[in-house]
Amino acid sequence: MNDMDAVKTILVMRLSSIGDVILTTPLLREVAAAFPSSRIDYCTKSSFIALLKENPLLHALYTPESPPSGSYDLVIDLQNNLRSRSLVRNLRARRVVRYRKQNWKKWLLVKTRIDFTGPYRSVVDRYRDSLADFGVVADGRGCELHPSASDLAFARDLPDSGGRRLAVCFGAMHASKRYPPANFAAVLSALFEAIPLQAVLLGGMDDVSYARAILQALPERFLPQVVDLAGKCSLMQSAAVLESSDGVLCNDTGLMHMASAFGKQLFVLFGSSVSAFGFLPYRAPFVLFEAKGLRCRPCSHIGRDRCPEGHFRCMNDLKAEAVASSILDYFRTL
Repeated sequence: MNDMDAVKTILVMRLSSIGDVILTTPLLREVAAAFPSSRIDYCTKSSFIALLKENPLLHALYTPESPPSGSYDLVIDLQNNLRSRSLVRNLRARRVVRYRKQNWKKWLLVKTRIDFTGPYRSVVDRYRDSLADFGVVADGRGCELHPSASDLAFARDLPDSGGRRLAVCFGAMHASKRYPPANFAAVLSALFEAIPLQAVLLGGMDDVSYARAILQALPERFLPQVVDLAGKCSLMQSAAVLESSDGVLCNDTGLMHMASAFGKQLFVLFGSSVSAFGFLPYRAPFVLFEAKGLRCRPCSHIGRDRCPEGHFRCMNDLKAEAVASSILDYFRTL
């Protein structure tokens, strides 16, 4: 496999989830540059196919239910778990490279607060490490997504209350990564008092009740300035809304990485998350809000369903006034 010209067929595999799949898009571009005459296929869960469907670098998309078959010169397994290894075993692969997750470092940081992760490195850079032998190098660009014309039309046709558009990505898979609804409402109230602004709430079906809690915590006079899209739009419609926004307020969630694909100014709320895990926005401008110095943080490398200490200071200590002030300072420069 020392002959780069021998690599004609490539399969990239990342089964989940939204943010992780989006963070593979710089590598897709860099692999295509290293192997310009190769065909690149991709395997992911069916719920994430939409993120890649319009990517011009990809030849075919597969799922675990409709898996790839046949021969590949190079398989890049960025999931590296039992399921992805099982899928690879059913292929005739000349060479397989796998992402080394180094979960022992995350475990040690969570359990002992001993940090062996070293200087910050994005997961994107760690993905790329698996291809060091193939001459794949960073191209200095960020993540990318390709909303369709109909997705862009969806965002364009949203009601416009005037002023700037702030996308609010308020959900997350685990509760320890979610800024409380009353806190989001306090940030939005301060912004609505200060400048003409439209806030668009973005989330999935699991986030509908959370969006409702934010709206219930807002003064009634501000409700016309909010568009609630929780559970009402597809992944790529959400991407188009993010592309149309002037700024994004978000938890550590897949939609944060989605917004980064459009180079949006991000205002990021980290609760149980820490930057050592490698999931800061990739090559996009951001302001990070986090409660530094808490001995209980991080309590998990993926998040928890509740605060194990009961006080939830990692989120409650992030003052709404400070978050709103930072967003206002940015909008006033536009």
